[in-house]
Amino acid sequence: MGKFHLIILAAATAGLVLAQLGYDDTPQLPGQPWRVHDGRRPRPAVVAPGTFSTQGQPGRPPSDAIVLFDGKDLSAWFNRRGKQVTEPRWKVENGYVEVVKGAGDLISREKFGDAQFHIEWMIPPDVRGEGQNRGNSGVLIMERYEIQVLDSFNSLTYADGQAGAIYGQWPPLVNACRPPGEWQTYDIIFEAPVFEGEKLVKPAYVTVLHNGVLIHHHKELMGPMVHRQVAHYTPHAPEESLMLQDHNEPVRYRNIWVRRIGKYDAQ
Repeated sequence: MGKFHLIILAAATAGLVLAQLGYDDTPQLPGQPWRVHDGRRPRPAVVAPGTFSTQGQPGRPPSDAIVLFDGKDLSAWFNRRGKQVTEPRWKVENGYVEVVKGAGDLISREKFGDAQFHIEWMIPPDVRGEGQNRGNSGVLIMERYEIQVLDSFNSLTYADGQAGAIYGQWPPLVNACRPPGEWQTYDIIFEAPVFEGEKLVKPAYVTVLHNGVLIHHHKELMGPMVHRQVAHYTPHAPEESLMLQDHNEPVRYRNIWVRRIGKYDAQ
């Protein structure tokens, strides 16, 4: 191969590499500091995905997840009943934690704002009662915004209080419940509300998948959970704890992890 052909090949190779890495002569993206296919744009961080849970074993969380409960201990939590705060008193056994009646709500020590939450729960197979007294608990984001936990597999209650409901505000789009004795999964994408002083600038939004089925799609919340009233916002901190509710029934939880939602183009 002659020198001229080597130069042509080198130029073609350089052009191919440049095309793979990006361009600097393409149109500007509206509202962004980047061009289309911009070679200077930061590449996303690499995250190793987790694995799916089964009825027998919980899955493995993604590599960037904050693990709040791995089936071993409650070091990431405390209990609160009214104004009384104690070390965790819920029962840990066989890889899950079970509500202990009267011990109080389980509160995460770490606080979160915009985040992805993964929570697995089970209504015990020997559950008794009807309606709201059938395995009642709840997942409260920021200690306020509740996704209801309840046996709604073959049990009726008011629609905005059944399993998967944004309690007192919106029923789930569909009922995706498994029967008591089987593990169920909530994957919750939560956007925290934004306040400026006493003013609400942006409400909270939530997307929820129940056992892999979409039951809320970027739904606007009216405010924190409240019973028999219309919810309304009051200002609070931009990050608050995750809370699992003690509703005096032995609901079980396992494999609880959280991923903070970052910004695009983070270095």
